[in-house]
Amino acid sequence: MSGIYIHIPFCKKACHYCDFHFSTSLQNKEALVKSILTEIDLRINYLQDKNIKTIYFGGGTPSLLSEKESFLILEKIYKLYNVSKDAEITFECNPDDLSDDKLKELKRLEVNRLSIGLQSFDEEELIWMNRAHTAKESEASVKRAQDRGFENITIDLIYGSKFSNITNWKKTLDKAIALEVKHISSYNLTIEEKTKLGHDFKVKKEIAIDDEKSSEMFLEMIDRLEKNKFIHYEISNFGKEGFFSTHNSNYWKGEHYLGLGPSAHSFDGTSRQWNIANNNLYIKQVSEKTEAYFEKEILTEKERFNEYVLTSLRTIWGIDLNYLKTNFNNDFVKAFVNQVNNYIKQEQVVVKDATYTLTEKENYSLIK
Repeated sequence: MSGIYIHIPFCKKACHYCDFHFSTSLQNKEALVKSILTEIDLRINYLQDKNIKTIYFGGGTPSLLSEKESFLILEKIYKLYNVSKDAEITFECNPDDLSDDKLKELKRLEVNRLSIGLQSFDEEELIWMNRAHTAKESEASVKRAQDRGFENITIDLIYGSKFSNITNWKKTLDKAIALEVKHISSYNLTIEEKTKLGHDFKVKKEIAIDDEKSSEMFLEMIDRLEKNKFIHYEISNFGKEGFFSTHNSNYWKGEHYLGLGPSAHSFDGTSRQWNIANNNLYIKQVSEKTEAYFEKEILTEKERFNEYVLTSLRTIWGIDLNYLKTNFNNDFVKAFVNQVNNYIKQEQVVVKDATYTLTEKENYSLIK
């Protein structure tokens, strides 16, 4: 199974915590979409005729695309790639974009999974984050999407800001559960250096929440969601049975994927490449049809081994010892077994049927 990711680098506002590549100017949106269409042509052989099971529009804010722009991208992908009839088609959206007209548009495009960036139900916290939507819009957008027939909906939540405490976090989780969504992605707030929040933290205008409080909220989230039939299948992701993110799961399982658009990453099993994180340069260099718009790294066997171990540990599927023995040098496998036994003794890792997974306590250490 392979996937295609399309990075749409536009946002209405700059969230104070976000360090993803984006622009708040939509001036060159049309030119950038044309460049993505050109890149699709340039990358026709990247996945080597593999079956495409997932298409994911991320960003940025893909819901800022017009119906025509989204259609042109999907049309070309379907024309040039072998896309499964039951492919998971995900669109990231902000609550304030999900009008009835936008939802009808996404239905016409045959989008079958929505990822809605709620982040919080607290009005003051949303303003502090510089989000473009209100708390009321957070809940209303989900209900509107459900009324329009979208069943496969995931919402994003953030915890660990200065507004967070265990009491209001429980209320947030209860509201999320009450919305009856099938999937929740929840992230511990990270202070990134090149963001407004990072600057404010540096000049001591903001303070970081302590690890103990974040840990308490993380464990509360696991307990509350699992009691409501969510499966904690990846460190920051919870899904009802049958509603895990296929696209993101493929990342963690080491499947191949193609990334389109500025800053997008690709992986073909032996190498990684990433596009330039600059809209104007991306447009210019793609139009010249050279390889200047991306960089590429050939992975050594050791690097591939380490990546498999680290990404697999994030999930409930864990590290399969038989897979290691089949796909990697025996010396790597022996070294892994020797080291992991120490973590088993410390109750940080458990092993069952030759599969190694993290305990919940150790899971938290990876999100910090």
